[in-house]
Amino acid sequence: MTLVDDSELKERIRKAALLNAVAHDGKAQPGAIVGKILGEKVELRSRVKELSNVISKVVEEVNNLSLSEQKAIVLEKWPETQKKKETEEKQLSDLPNAEKYKQIVTRFSPNPDCVLHLGSARAIILSHEYAQIYKGKFILRFEDTDPKVKKASLKFYESIREDLKWLGCKIDEEYIQSDRLPIYYKYSNKLIADGNAYVCECVPEDFRNKVIAKKPCPCRTLTSTENLERWERMLNGGYLEGQAVVRIKTDLENPNPAVRDWPALRIIDTKKYPHPRVGSKYVVWPLYNLAAGLDDHLMGMTHIIRGKEHYTNMVRQKYMYQHLGWQYPEAIHYGRLKITGAFLSKSKIVQGIKEGIYSGYDDPRLGTFAALRKRGITPEAIKKMIIEVGTKSNDVTLSWENLYSHNRKILDATSNRYFFVPTPTQITVKSIPKTFHVKLPLHPEKPDRGYREYEIKPINGDTVELWISNKDAETFEPEKIIRLIELFNIKIKKVTAENITAEFISESYEEIRKIKAKLIQWVPKGAEYQCQIVLPDASLVEGYCENECKKLKPNTTLQFERYGFVNIKEASNKLIAYYAHK
Repeated sequence: MTLVDDSELKERIRKAALLNAVAHDGKAQPGAIVGKILGEKVELRSRVKELSNVISKVVEEVNNLSLSEQKAIVLEKWPETQKKKETEEKQLSDLPNAEKYKQIVTRFSPNPDCVLHLGSARAIILSHEYAQIYKGKFILRFEDTDPKVKKASLKFYESIREDLKWLGCKIDEEYIQSDRLPIYYKYSNKLIADGNAYVCECVPEDFRNKVIAKKPCPCRTLTSTENLERWERMLNGGYLEGQAVVRIKTDLENPNPAVRDWPALRIIDTKKYPHPRVGSKYVVWPLYNLAAGLDDHLMGMTHIIRGKEHYTNMVRQKYMYQHLGWQYPEAIHYGRLKITGAFLSKSKIVQGIKEGIYSGYDDPRLGTFAALRKRGITPEAIKKMIIEVGTKSNDVTLSWENLYSHNRKILDATSNRYFFVPTPTQITVKSIPKTFHVKLPLHPEKPDRGYREYEIKPINGDTVELWISNKDAETFEPEKIIRLIELFNIKIKKVTAENITAEFISESYEEIRKIKAKLIQWVPKGAEYQCQIVLPDASLVEGYCENECKKLKPNTTLQFERYGFVNIKEASNKLIAYYAHK
């Protein structure tokens, strides 16, 4: 007997394929099925090629089902295989030296010069999660002390707050560094007075040459009194932009030239480059390491969680901490996280919007939280992906599919189902024996959610007209048998560019399953609703969805069966939705 005729074997393969599909987001892997069947039926090893062909056909049939349909079949036929396993979600590792501190304090400190994007997620979620785990405090600190190059914008302060709220990251305290310049001046004055900082008037190139040679510049040897006079001159507008900078004294023998006597404050012409919040009130502005370093101590930070590109900043700041007699917080430096295909350059995002390349900060081509939210990506999925990566120091590369995999599991359990036919083609089915009353579940595993009901009534005696997708229609040829999902089985009779003609042959799904007929979705002609899907590349797909979709509200995420998850923008005159993923 040929393997293709062995019904017991085919059922064994189908069970293995369905279980594998359910375990892998709806897509069974043929190689895994081959290995499983050969493990159970060793005698088939001499017929691997024939077996592989049978498995490929069964896997194709199984993968043509939605994940919900796969789960429903498994629960009906083999419920014992779906007993909930005692699995624990990936947990974060313990914070180093947490026992030393009465209260754990972490922070997220963005520059409000752009909206937040997926590249910010790691710092946000790890810092917030650790604060939650240890019942500590999570601080939001806006680092907006560069009015010239990385200039803040008022709209981004609020959008960042909104993004954190959407992510579920509750803020315990908020600070804005542009409010804190008197504090930075106070400690800068102390550092200068104690001889641990100085005002440098050197030409940048001359200073660079000196520091590379591990030699002090002339300004370094001035007395504290002379440096304090220069400091007062800086504060009172006695220098122009670029003429003076405050430097923190470090070890000139440090192997890294970037650490040697690093710059702490500089002059900015705020009449030319006013700050969006404080205008031209100040001309002396702190650089990152002074402002962030002071604030981390003054705000009681216990653990700083950031990328390893900040390691040198830690080394710089530790010299300032030594000068002030402070203990440096615990520092965790994780590796770079790259997400292939995600557009995460803030400067290019801003420039692209200015040039009209992108429609806004929520353009679906971008990796901003605003764009992800619009597409129906959940904050829970982002959180799961970040916790899975954790605080590894090695670099990690992920793909969109890593995020989609988490999101799919969340949406599959929560999203109602509907039919959608992109680029519609009419199909006329003849020989319809009766009126069909169809009840389509809104969710196959949650009958309490209700149904969509349609009456498919013959016209002109025995004919019905439906819409199907052009992609499905292109695969049709005369005498091919097709299953209209949850409706009936048809045989294609004639295919033209304008219309397809078919005839009714039966209702039973079981008999059609045996011949592996293709399953397609449909929308009744006369009960259609115009639908436009915006894809992740911003291209548009037009089609028809069920008229039940008229009732849906904006920001509802649903699944168009065999098409993918979408998030509704509006449904007033027609349904407009953004595509999330398969």
